[in-house]
Amino acid sequence: MNQKNLPLDPNKAYERALYRGCGYSYDDLEKPKIAIANSWSEINPGHIHLRKLSEIVKKTIRKNGGTPMEFNTIGICDGIANSGNFAKYVLPSRDIIANSVESTIKAYDFDGVIMMCSCDKIIPGMLMAAARCEIPTVFITGGVMQEKIFNKGPLKDKRFVTSDIKEAIGRLKADKLTKEEFHLIESSTCCSPGACNMMGTANTMASIVEVMGLSLPGCATMSAISEEREILCIKSGERILDLVKENITALEFITEKNIRNAIKVALSLGGSTNMILHMCALAREINLTIDHFTFDEISKKTPLLTKLKPASNYTVSDFHNAGGIRMLMKKLSPHLDLTASNILKIKLSEYLKNAKPIENEIIHDLHNPINKEGGIAVLKGNLAPEGAIIKQSALKTEMKRHKGPAKVFDSEEGVRDALNYNKVEKGDVLVIRYEGPKGGPGMRELSIPAAMLVGMGLGSTVAMVTDGRYSGATRGPCIGHVCPEAFEGGPIALIENGDIIEIDIEKRKLNVLLSDKELHERKKNWVKPEPKITAGYLNLYRKVVSSAKYGAYIN
Repeated sequence: MNQKNLPLDPNKAYERALYRGCGYSYDDLEKPKIAIANSWSEINPGHIHLRKLSEIVKKTIRKNGGTPMEFNTIGICDGIANSGNFAKYVLPSRDIIANSVESTIKAYDFDGVIMMCSCDKIIPGMLMAAARCEIPTVFITGGVMQEKIFNKGPLKDKRFVTSDIKEAIGRLKADKLTKEEFHLIESSTCCSPGACNMMGTANTMASIVEVMGLSLPGCATMSAISEEREILCIKSGERILDLVKENITALEFITEKNIRNAIKVALSLGGSTNMILHMCALAREINLTIDHFTFDEISKKTPLLTKLKPASNYTVSDFHNAGGIRMLMKKLSPHLDLTASNILKIKLSEYLKNAKPIENEIIHDLHNPINKEGGIAVLKGNLAPEGAIIKQSALKTEMKRHKGPAKVFDSEEGVRDALNYNKVEKGDVLVIRYEGPKGGPGMRELSIPAAMLVGMGLGSTVAMVTDGRYSGATRGPCIGHVCPEAFEGGPIALIENGDIIEIDIEKRKLNVLLSDKELHERKKNWVKPEPKITAGYLNLYRKVVSSAKYGAYIN
């Protein structure tokens, strides 16, 4: 375009000049500005391939008459950070992501945005930002890591995904693995970029995005490094420009009906308990109030139609090959609101109509569910008056009821040491407290102790109860999100070694067998501990974060 013919607003001269310094032409600045919000980094396998994919997206946007403008946000890997105090920063990073993406999009006044993201806190953080920004939005989640199948050696023909690594720690401790086998699992399992190939939080949230209609079909579960993902990136780049032209914003899809549909699908596939935190926080962005009891109500009416690693031997890739999210939604369709729409501009009823069934044993039919209830149960009792969560789809039948003496720890480190030094006995209930949003602070996940418990063969005799949280892929008798948390004076703060704790999943009960009078006396003598962290971001976070019951959002 001839610069002299541009109807330039003198008041925008500084803005244009600075864009010119970034390499944009006057032609570029006349076209729709499409943000590429990318969580690429070199320190997270779920994100390390996103720069390559973003180049495909940007090329497509340019070809179709838009100007792509890429910026980055942070993306912590839960697994890498899952050690000691470092893990306390992971959940709070969700709100940093939401705020940074919102701030950049609003400051630059973009016309549309492609959200390129993967992993546990990044997808929900970008969902929250999308709700706030209210511009045309397409999500491209990063896809799944390849599974590792050994073709020789002591593990020949066995396949592994990342959840197997954590359980291998416990298996090594229990002499169920040799050091050679352990090293092979550690060194070879993560064999490609992508999100962990299990139904943890990353793949649960990617599935939720697809159900809500914010990503294209198959995006949640296809391989991170496949040709079909590159084709999806091209189609997504084309789609965002159509949405901009028609001014169809993210809030067309971040609606109550889509949120409820997404919750039902996630419960039906045995999704992560962490989704409760994220969906409660997202709902708040559109002035919809839900809490973890909402999930329990839905779970009681939603059948479990699939179970994936670590709750079964099937991987997310197996699920994708069986039809993935679209096929699960078709089978679950009588439970869904089929008037919901997606970025293809079609109603869910039409979208599912042409989904062809694939014969498989992975996605069950409604008349033959794995369980009549969904994957998550919310318990209540004098130990958790405001609720606690368990992934019941990953629990052995014999642990649906359990009564045993408490062994109390005031941090994750304490219970990890007890497991390492064989101080846990069959029948115990391990109580880990002061790990909630305020008390941690940060509500770090206890995934390593939980996986060690299972790997050591204690998953059918020992329970865990905490005001912290677990990995989305945790299995076994692991109860988290106990509310009120210990730091707020919840009953979990009053438990003593030897107190008898009773768990009944079917009746949704979590009680300590103490009288109200005894609990009242202990509460009178309880002294609130000093904060563990008194400087930096976590010091601010602990002062403003809500209860886990409502999503641990920044209030």
